[in-house]
Amino acid sequence: MSYITGKIKCPLACNYANWQTSFVNTGNSFGGCWQHCNIDGPFPTNMVRAGVDADGSVIFAGRAFHEGEMIPAKVIPSKNACYICYGGEEIMKEDFEVLRQGDFVWEFAANGVVPDGAVKMGATVDGEPLYMGRALHCGTQTPGKVHSSHGCLYIPFEGAEISHAEYEVLCLK
Repeated sequence: MSYITGKIKCPLACNYANWQTSFVNTGNSFGGCWQHCNIDGPFPTNMVRAGVDADGSVIFAGRAFHEGEMIPAKVIPSKNACYICYGGEEIMKEDFEVLRQGDFVWEFAANGVVPDGAVKMGATVDGEPLYMGRALHCGTQTPGKVHSSHGCLYIPFEGAEISHAEYEVLCLK
């Protein structure tokens, strides 16, 4: 491990460098990068599309800290919104990161399994990896967190944390 002046080390092995008042992850080897955002914007270009809301709003891949965990999030710029699910609830977050660029595909999985090449999006307070998954739910394609030890994908939806046994996982192409 090396330390570079001007960068900080987060507990999830992500190196961050200040870039135009936002933070860009420089520690990924998958070609994508993380950029810090706020619900008030501005939102960067080239965000990774993760789904679509019932009204047709595009949902993008994100993540946010909550209760000591980095949790995959759904980001909806047209609604100035970012949501995670935790403890049975959908929780709005004001500060978060969005995934930009990269060469990704969505692969089918079920029952907590993650395919080879799945992109680690975060971790629980105990260090268990969390991955970005998505499922069809009530006319939406909604992203959330694959929590392998729970055997499912959880999505934030209408104030609740909804589980799905079958889902797609964000993976490297």
